[in-house]
Amino acid sequence: MLKIIRTRISQGHKTISYPDKAPVLPDRFKGLPKIDSSLCPSDCDLCKNTCPLAALKFEKGKVSSIDLGQCIFCGECELACTKGAITFTRNHRMAAVNRKDLFVDETREQELILKLREDMLKKFGRSLKLRQVSAGGCNACEADLNVLSTIVFDLGRFGIQFVASPRHADGILVTGPVTQNMALALRKTYDAVPSPKIVIASGACAISGGPYVGHEEVKNGVGGMLPVDLYIPGCPPHPITALDGLLRLMGKIK
Repeated sequence: MLKIIRTRISQGHKTISYPDKAPVLPDRFKGLPKIDSSLCPSDCDLCKNTCPLAALKFEKGKVSSIDLGQCIFCGECELACTKGAITFTRNHRMAAVNRKDLFVDETREQELILKLREDMLKKFGRSLKLRQVSAGGCNACEADLNVLSTIVFDLGRFGIQFVASPRHADGILVTGPVTQNMALALRKTYDAVPSPKIVIASGACAISGGPYVGHEEVKNGVGGMLPVDLYIPGCPPHPITALDGLLRLMGKIK
């Protein structure tokens, strides 16, 4: 016991101070993209075929917007654009409650999400239990969500927990493109959650189908099956991006 106590003291406090303090993000982190069309010549097509998921939208030969719901943050467009018209910032706040708010252009940056409507906030503002459903994911999104329950992020201190049974949950958090084999299981899980309930789509696959979009064996995300209350973009979303989205949804940060 004394050895355990000494080890714990030597390790010190490991839980991050977010949201009270800005998060420490890795050097390779790619956050909210920024577009400057003034640097984008109309006769330039360097970035046009670089995006593997067609997340770049064009107007009059120039990049007009980026769909965060399709973007896998590979950074190929930024590398291809020698003019600097496309850059990825270190802004981790990318979650949104409306699908349309995931489209980022130079005139309107992606809008920070709003909290749940008042009647839902009264029920889930202090405590939120989620059943995570991996609907055909590669396990990257699942792994980064799993670390939220570790001592580093300590999701439970905010009253948010992942539970084993949908009957104990307030909603579901879906990862993966929703394969045909998982569609029925996802629907049954959703139906088993008592009303009122919320649905969260985490990752490009759950939002739009990701790299599998258009394939006959996937549903192109959860939006076509269930009403989505929160979209968390990324491939996979960084734990801080997911945590920020969940806290804003519950009205714990503004």
